[in-house]
Amino acid sequence: MYKKQLKFQKIVCLLAIISSAVVFIYALGIMTDLYDSLYTTMRDPTDHLNTKVTGSIVYYDMQGFNRTFLKVSIGLILVSCLLFITNTNIRRKYYIGNYFSVGLFTVCNAVTAIWAHGQIEAFKAQFLKIDFAALKEFSEMWGTLYTESTFWFDIHYAVFGLALAAAVLLIVNTVWKIILMKEEKSLIEAGKGAAA
Repeated sequence: MYKKQLKFQKIVCLLAIISSAVVFIYALGIMTDLYDSLYTTMRDPTDHLNTKVTGSIVYYDMQGFNRTFLKVSIGLILVSCLLFITNTNIRRKYYIGNYFSVGLFTVCNAVTAIWAHGQIEAFKAQFLKIDFAALKEFSEMWGTLYTESTFWFDIHYAVFGLALAAAVLLIVNTVWKIILMKEEKSLIEAGKGAAA
């Protein structure tokens, strides 16, 4: 039974670091379409009225969130590395450091998912208020990207779904580990009692 559990925990710890890397890649890519389609429409980002396309200020409004989101995603990668530093991926018996790293990863992923979801949905609503007729006209005139797609906003469900799944699987692994450790302890105590 321990062999299956040890193999499972290796896979889950790898999934944890992969999911954190996916969040980081998403943080890098979320502004791609907005930059390509909206950046050139703004003549002066400090003056919301000085734009060729009403609503294009969403690109500048998202800058602060995107900077913070990128830093948070780097933090998630570092937290997922803590699983490997504490040997959570290979340790047969868990200690306080292992529980701490699993707990920290779970909390960080949950808080990030909730915070980012609220922000991304608000910016998506703002994006959908863009004057797309004017954007299309601007795009045809200047040869810039025209898109009404909310792909980069919507994909956050899959990205954070993966991150939360990794956190849940880490918790499942920890519970499984605790059960196995208790069973092993009771077998050892039963063996000592029989020997006496």
